Parts: sequence; C-alpha cells; structure tokens
Amino acid sequence: MKDQILRMFKEAKGEFLSGESLSQALQCSRTAIWKHIEELRVEGYQFEAVRRSGYRLVAVPDIPYPEEVMSGLDTRILGKVVHFFPTIDSTQHRAHALAKEGAPEGTVVIADEQVGGKGRLGRVWHSPPSTGISMSLLLRPKLELHRCPQLTLLAAVALVEAIRQETGLPVTIKWPNDILLNGKKICGILTELNAESDCINYLIIGMGINVNTPSFPEEIGQIATSLMLEKGEPVKRVKLIQNILGKLEDLYAQYLEEGFAPIKARWESHAISIGKRVIIRQLSGTMVGMALGIDDDGVLLVQKDDGSLEKVYSADIEIS
Repeated sequence: MKDQILRMFKEAKGEFLSGESLSQALQCSRTAIWKHIEELRVEGYQFEAVRRSGYRLVAVPDIPYPEEVMSGLDTRILGKVVHFFPTIDSTQHRAHALAKEGAPEGTVVIADEQVGGKGRLGRVWHSPPSTGISMSLLLRPKLELHRCPQLTLLAAVALVEAIRQETGLPVTIKWPNDILLNGKKICGILTELNAESDCINYLIIGMGINVNTPSFPEEIGQIATSLMLEKGEPVKRVKLIQNILGKLEDLYAQYLEEGFAPIKARWESHAISIGKRVIIRQLSGTMVGMALGIDDDGVLLVQKDDGSLEKVYSADIEIS
C-alpha cells in the first residue's frame, strides 16, 4: 500500500493529492491513508499537508528502499526485484537464501546497515548505518566454472565507471577486487558461487562501498576512505546504485555475447597496478615483480626479477 501511495505522489510531480482521491484510488479509508503517510514520514519522506488541498511530497530520503531504487531504473533484468533491510547481518547470506528459494536472476539485496559484513578471506567490512552501500546481486550465468572469476573483474569495471560518472573522482582498480581512491580503499567486491561439478547454480556478487562515511576507526582510516571525504560533499546513494546496476547490466550483456576480451581491455585501462612493481603476498610466501596485466581468465601476470613469468590466482598485492 505504501509503495502505491508513493507511486501516486511521484506521478503527481509535486502537486497536491487529496485524502479523498487517494482513498478512492486505493479503495481504503482516509484514516488508512493518513496512517500510511505517517509511516512514510517515519521512514524519512517529507510531506506538506494543507487543509482542503491534501498532501504533497516535498522530499524523499536517500535510503535505498525498493521503490526508490526501482523508480527510474533503466534496466531489463538487474534490480527488477529488490529486497531492502534497515539492518542485516550480511546481504550475501540473505542473497544465498533467496537464490536457494528460486529468486530470479537480477535480484538485489540491499541493507542500510550491515553488522556481519565480510570481505575477501573472511575479513570484517566496516559498514555503519545510513552511510554506505551494502549490496548483493544474484546472477545465474550459463558459464563454465573456470570463467566465474571474470565476473568479479567485470563488476570492478562497472563500479569504477559508475563512481567516476556520479562523482568525477578518479577511482582505480587494484587486483583482484579493490576499488581505490588516492591510494585508499573505497570499495570491495566479494563473489561467491554455488555449483555442482561443472554446473553453476548461481553466483552472488557482493559490493560494499564507503559512500558518505564521515570518519573511520584509526586503524582503518590509514587504508580506507569514503566518497564524501574525498569529494567534500555527500553523494546520493540511490542514484549511485541505479548507475551501478545499469553499468553492470550493459557489461554483463556484452560479456555473454562477446566474451571477456572487451571487459579485460576496460579493466586494464582502470587498473592502478599494471606496469608497476608489486609485492605479492600468498600463503606460500612473498615475491616481488612487475605486474604486466591479466590473462584471458583474469589471472594476474607478474614478471619476476629473474625474468620468469608467474601466474597469480589469489593473493594480496601492494604497489612497491
């Protein structure tokens, strides 16, 4: 009911709607309309009420409610189903549950606050309430299992290009899944899949973006920043989510039709580590070399000091 009321106010484009017209259109009492509007006020929507004129919507909150994300979203598949949670342990966990229940491809799970978020290698992801974007996207690609890591790189391209377009900030990619700004982490990507033998059941891409985080704990502030801190003003989260989903859908369609080559070229154009000496830290040890690029599977190619070529499948890297 609240979504229908919001839709009517948005279609009214700032004009007043009477309680009578709303109750007739929605076939409910004027008291019910008033109660729903009060609930929307609690959620952050601002209404002006004028006797004999009714109500008009004057401001919407920058909270990624499904109605806000889907309103004006120019995609065919991604974001057509949105689940929103004010607080959740992990959008990844919820996306897995929805996938197992048969949720369609393109389903998105978004949280205003994530209290159990995790990054790569099980690291904790700092995501305070009402400041960032914690989002997981469900895909059901018909791909060979070994190609799945390419979708993490595809997501990185979409995130970089969307953030640049929305903010003008020079964000870059650090292999395999970090988005950096002025050398500090702004976003992380976590891709998880459910598969049997060579068959992919589904894949979930989790994205955590520091959007309007005003400050960080001291130990995190040395390595992380937010779009607001770097831009000097808040960034609209809903608009950024819509841009990200649009970029992701375009790149995903191109990938399924043309393969990884065009995505690879765009990824390398945004990568900060290509052509630079890097320190590679793996469970087996540490090595130093020149990052040459990625191969057709998304594996990092590093030329060691002795001239040999090393393929790096999983590691932490640091630009030396």
